[in-house]
Amino acid sequence: MVLVLNCHYPNLKHAQLNKTIYNLCFKQILRKNIGNLKSTTCTFDTHKINNLKIVKMKKYSIVFALSLSIFVTLFQSCNNATNEKIAIEETNDLEIAKLDNPKDAMALNMQNMQDAFKGETTASAKYEAFSIKANEEGLFEIALLFKAASVAEKIHADNHKIVIEKAGQTTPEITPEFTVKSTKENLENAIEGESYEFFTMYPEFIKNANKAGNYMAQISLTYAYKVEQKHRDFYMKALVALENNNVKSLPRVYFLCPTCGNTYETVAPKRCEISMTNANNFIRLDSLN
Repeated sequence: MVLVLNCHYPNLKHAQLNKTIYNLCFKQILRKNIGNLKSTTCTFDTHKINNLKIVKMKKYSIVFALSLSIFVTLFQSCNNATNEKIAIEETNDLEIAKLDNPKDAMALNMQNMQDAFKGETTASAKYEAFSIKANEEGLFEIALLFKAASVAEKIHADNHKIVIEKAGQTTPEITPEFTVKSTKENLENAIEGESYEFFTMYPEFIKNANKAGNYMAQISLTYAYKVEQKHRDFYMKALVALENNNVKSLPRVYFLCPTCGNTYETVAPKRCEISMTNANNFIRLDSLN
């Protein structure tokens, strides 16, 4: 940056006065901020200008001094702001890099898959036990619903296991832990579990799988996520029917997609609406055997 100071003297008589103004107003400012300027050039013209008053020269010099002071202040502010912005951006880049570390993302994804496998394995065993309890209470339709859900959860667990093994890991032996109560309480427990998986667990797991770039995990988790919502709705409808002594109105046949576990009541479409699997491959369930 080249800063040119032009101070025009009407005659030599006034030159010394204006030079003094320069020394007082400009010199200290330039010395203070010389580190921010690449070069500074001060030029003084001493040619005569007719009818120019000393008062005007004082006025112009003061205005110019103020302008220069403002300019230098703004220049420093811009430099400081730029440096701060660069520092912030560098910090953010480091934080993003840390969060998006591929190894950390994949490790978290695999832990999620193990947790999902354990959850689905437990759910499958639990719903099988709930089915037996409902049948003992003479609630065949609810028993059949639990049976269908148990099969679907087993499909989810198997899908998760494939993803885990594809990544070179193994799945541990799972010992399901749950408590069987009355069918009404079992339905409430099932609604709570499916709601957690649909609203909290699977959305988080899918997001982590996306960060890890594990597309097989995304598919497996998404299959389960979409089906759990349907199961929750089935359980809510069954609970209402039970409370209104209208269990016989519930479906007596279910169709399950062997690819994703998608569950249909009474009638199945030509293809699964989640995995596009042909209905000819669906599992028909109309008994507890």
